[in-house]
Amino acid sequence: MVVYLSIAFLLTVFYVAVVMGYIRGWQALPVWNTLKSKFSTPVSILIPARNEEDNIFPCLNAILQQSYPAEMMEIIVIDDHSTDRTGKIVESLTHASVKLIRLADHVEPGTTHSFKKKAIEVAISQAKGDLIVTTDADCVMGPNWLKFLVSCYELKRPKLLAAPVVFHDEKNNFQRFQSLDFLGMMGVTGAGIHRQTMHMCNGANLAYEKAAFYEVNGFEGVDKLASGDDMMLMQKIAKRYPNDIAFLKNTEARTITTPKRTLGSFMQQRIRWATKTSHYQEKQAIKIWAGVWLFCISLLGSLALIPFYGLPMLFLFLAQLTAKATVDYFFLRQMALFFQRPDLVRMKVYIPSIFYELFYVIVIGLLGNIKREYSWKGRKVQ
Repeated sequence: MVVYLSIAFLLTVFYVAVVMGYIRGWQALPVWNTLKSKFSTPVSILIPARNEEDNIFPCLNAILQQSYPAEMMEIIVIDDHSTDRTGKIVESLTHASVKLIRLADHVEPGTTHSFKKKAIEVAISQAKGDLIVTTDADCVMGPNWLKFLVSCYELKRPKLLAAPVVFHDEKNNFQRFQSLDFLGMMGVTGAGIHRQTMHMCNGANLAYEKAAFYEVNGFEGVDKLASGDDMMLMQKIAKRYPNDIAFLKNTEARTITTPKRTLGSFMQQRIRWATKTSHYQEKQAIKIWAGVWLFCISLLGSLALIPFYGLPMLFLFLAQLTAKATVDYFFLRQMALFFQRPDLVRMKVYIPSIFYELFYVIVIGLLGNIKREYSWKGRKVQ
């Protein structure tokens, strides 16, 4: 029992220290408010899309309404073997800035697991812009989104620039939990990049130099994995240019999407993310995530041991749970206030979120290293 108590205590201290580090890192990251009026960077916006007939038009419409000079912007939609009207909807737009690439003309089904990476590779090979910006077909953004991205790029000249992705249009507490959890991920992303301790990003809001993509040989070395078109590329570029990675901390620079509507789709998404973690080049990130997972396991262990050890184990469990809930609350409250979502840290949302997170961290941590096949948009991938 003494050994277990010592391990549980150390894991709790570790977890609190990690989250406090994220809080300090996010607070130290300056808000980017500079918005240039003149630009010199031609931009190619890439949108890989598979079966997105309900989302592709709102996404394209939001991009076409950008305040960035239209003559310096092209939009490339890569239709990834869609079985719906995605491609036809894109073709129906006669705007000169919009281009459609059918991945089926370049990649045959069954020849790769990395369809999204192939889509991006093909698009970059045809892109005219010096700066590649990627987003997802189910995202929308405000009119100054691209201006903020390019302003930050032109003034700071990072090789890769990550920016926020947030959820909206939640229907229940489970979906509000996802939104709160994702805000936490944005905090971890910004803090990790600013402190150069961890390089995370999301391909739904990412910009990088086309030249840098080719300098690191694109997705070579990670092209066998279905996922990881964002973080694995980021870590390759960060390894070559450790001081040239940035995060754009600004609410107007965010892209907006919706949470997963069902538990099944949520689990498939998180399994997809988890399967790639063992392939990350940055081992420090893996160690941190492993420590967080072990802490969550210890919480479950303390709960399970209460019938055998009585009050001492009950006090340990409550102390661990209180420590986690408290430090998480201050971190997530900071994120919710910055992104103007104070509703997400109200107790009726936050309290169930504590247990949602414990469940998915433990389960996904296990399945992500055991289950190597998952479903994504009607496709079985590994």
